[in-house]
Amino acid sequence: MALQSAKKGKSVRAQVSREEWQRRVDLAAAYRLVDLYGMTEMSANHISARVPGEDDSFLINPYGMLYDQMHASCFVKLDLAGKVLFNPTEYGVNKAGYVIHSAIHGARHDVDCVIHTHTVAGMAVSAMKCGLLPLAQTSMRFARIAYHDYEGIALNLSERERMAANLGKSSKVMILRNHGLLTLGETVREAFELMYYLDCACQIQIDAMAGGLPNVLEMSASAAATASEQFDRPDRPAAHKDWPALLRMLERRGIDYVG
Repeated sequence: MALQSAKKGKSVRAQVSREEWQRRVDLAAAYRLVDLYGMTEMSANHISARVPGEDDSFLINPYGMLYDQMHASCFVKLDLAGKVLFNPTEYGVNKAGYVIHSAIHGARHDVDCVIHTHTVAGMAVSAMKCGLLPLAQTSMRFARIAYHDYEGIALNLSERERMAANLGKSSKVMILRNHGLLTLGETVREAFELMYYLDCACQIQIDAMAGGLPNVLEMSASAAATASEQFDRPDRPAAHKDWPALLRMLERRGIDYVG
């Protein structure tokens, strides 16, 4: 059942644009998928999405709800300065989530979705001096990966400038050292796809290194470059086929992310 906003008797859907509602639906689906694939850490972490037609505002999870409780009507809308524009829940926003996501949305207007996770594999690789290695085909989605050094829990607004500078203008993947993973997408679908495979790449690296570093075989530079170019080709079928299939899976499992 959809939560009601301050406007008594009106659903959230009735109070937002059609474009914002669709973005909320996609965002809710991403939360449920991240939960389904075990990439959550209680009520920590966050996925945000820019509000269509409002470049300086974005949607983020209310702090106090688990990922498997998210639905399209629950997201808090705030601007880059941290002002809450619309909150249909009784909860507030995680400050660290605001700092991280406002930094990215403010610096990268070419993307509309940001996902941050603390998976075990992701945190393990974030603590490795070597970073993510070219060990398997999956890893080569991430040839252009950025890194940001740990400064403590992201509560300091000044960190936003350094985080944005480390990310740069083109990378859609960043490892927050000693912290976790971050992916960006022009769509919610793209950000989720990148996070799913980035976490897989981290798991592969942890498993491969369990046999001892001398046994780890990195792929050749030429093979790595070829695979990276193939993943970047514009007509790659998975870029159009996977998201609808994932939504059908959620529906088949009876997961009501629309609300």
